[in-house]
Amino acid sequence: MMQQTNDSNKAPKAFYHTFGCKLNFAETSTVASMLAEKGIHRVNPGETPDIVIVNTCSVTELADKKCRQTIRAFARKWSNAAIVVTGCYAQLKPQEVASLPGVEIVAGIDRKLKLAAYVDEWLASRTPMMEITPAKEIREFNPSCSRGDRTRWFLKVQDGCDYYCSYCTIPMARGRSRSASVHAVVDKARQAADSGAKEIVITGVNIGDFGKGSSENFFDLIKAFEQVNGIERYRISSIEPNLLTDEIIEWVSKSRNFMPHFHIPLQCGDDEVLKLMRRHYDTTLFRHRVETINRLIPDAFIGVDLIVGARGETPERFESSREFVESLDISRLHVFPYSERPGTKALEITPVVENSVRHDRVKTMLAISDDKLSRFTSRFIGTVRPVLLEHSQKDGFMHGFTDNYIKVKVPAVPKLANRIVEVRLDSVDGEDVNATIIG
Repeated sequence: MMQQTNDSNKAPKAFYHTFGCKLNFAETSTVASMLAEKGIHRVNPGETPDIVIVNTCSVTELADKKCRQTIRAFARKWSNAAIVVTGCYAQLKPQEVASLPGVEIVAGIDRKLKLAAYVDEWLASRTPMMEITPAKEIREFNPSCSRGDRTRWFLKVQDGCDYYCSYCTIPMARGRSRSASVHAVVDKARQAADSGAKEIVITGVNIGDFGKGSSENFFDLIKAFEQVNGIERYRISSIEPNLLTDEIIEWVSKSRNFMPHFHIPLQCGDDEVLKLMRRHYDTTLFRHRVETINRLIPDAFIGVDLIVGARGETPERFESSREFVESLDISRLHVFPYSERPGTKALEITPVVENSVRHDRVKTMLAISDDKLSRFTSRFIGTVRPVLLEHSQKDGFMHGFTDNYIKVKVPAVPKLANRIVEVRLDSVDGEDVNATIIG
């Protein structure tokens, strides 16, 4: 049972900070809801929290560094607050995290949904806690669906990864691939619909691997989602190109609820580097996936992840990757410099790309991305598209995304929040598009 703070009769209040992927944000929102059920609510602006919960990322060394810096900053700002750290960084380096100032609870990947109980226990005992399950032993999975401060809901359908790409620590942090049944996950979507959800983003570490070890698969899941009354939009978050089958693409092209929007990790556009990365496809398959989307869903937004400067990416292989990426009819790149991660097989690969060269290559790919995004967005100026308007407002404007993931802003009409409206796309404004509500 939730305890009172030592110096007042008021219930403790919590502050939340999340690093990393959409999955982390969804999990943080779930944790916040569970703590709220125990009477521990979010702090209001300007208030001092009693508990600070940090959901960390460890995808790069820079991510680790940012987590450490942020935790130290919170400890300085709120010296009396108990800091609770979970997520991938906590899973991979629990002792390091525990040594940081202010940290009272360190909880691994599979312990996030138990944080409310841990906070209860800490409030009663004021004894530091470390709750970590070795990644290889993690078997439990609980689907969750949450909104937090967002309009869109995020539904966690899968966790973990069995791919062991040479550069990646996610299997070490998140454990083996695991998921619940179609029935259990769809039930979460129904609960979200009952709570007013209009759009759900399907999240996970390797969502295309859903159902592994059972008779169900990801295609079964998305077909079942369409039977849920009340949900008007689904988006598939990042999905591996070898798991995004032509069958799935064709089905989405005919679906009334699945949006024309794909996010596909490429990581490198050179086949030799893909082999060194231990990826599960080559550029021929990737091009086929993109061309299939373009043929069946011409208006679709296609976002692509890219790592540059990986070990083994010689100048010639980078040029090969650049040419391949430029040749693809895609909408945007998400570009990351390669980061050395302890314990990964990539550390055995040569040659090593200097940091300065990595960053130069990032700039090259980002310039390509800017051009592709501008070309994609410009195609739709003057057209009318459906947009789900978000609750948040800034400078008298509301934002939202079209069905094909163009971010638009319109003059604020608060009563239209969480409603899908038709808008005319008028003009490009940086990464946004100015739009006019029709009717």
